[in-house]
Amino acid sequence: MRHSGASTKREAVVLALEDFNRRRRLAKLVEQMGQSDDFMTQEELRRLRAEG
Repeated sequence: MRHSGASTKREAVVLALEDFNRRRRLAKLVEQMGQSDDFMTQEELRRLRAEG
């Protein structure tokens, strides 16, 4: 509860489950998509955000 900012045990458990599910979905996505060298770098993303 201390780390999540939850005010009840139930809320802490719900937040933990949501985080677990999000991480699992991301892991599946990475597994399906693999890795690519075509993604933009962080610097390119910052530059695009600054322009827009």
